[in-house]
Amino acid sequence: MKLPTPSGKEVIAILVKEGFIIKRQKGSHLTLYKRTPEKGWYVTVPVHGNKEILPSTLLSIIRQSGKTKEEFIALAK
Repeated sequence: MKLPTPSGKEVIAILVKEGFIIKRQKGSHLTLYKRTPEKGWYVTVPVHGNKEILPSTLLSIIRQSGKTKEEFIALAK
């Protein structure tokens, strides 16, 4: 499956829909947090207007969120 090319705002909307909350912002980077019974997940997302996130950065965000690439693609639809 091919990765989508969302903007930072779109990635944040997907993660918030999955239960993450916005914890803090430093400059143009937002940190989101989600607590599960096993562990807490921190995810940092760059937000540069409507600029698309690079595929390598998106893969890092997906890894940080504890999702697989396929799960994230399904959420993005």
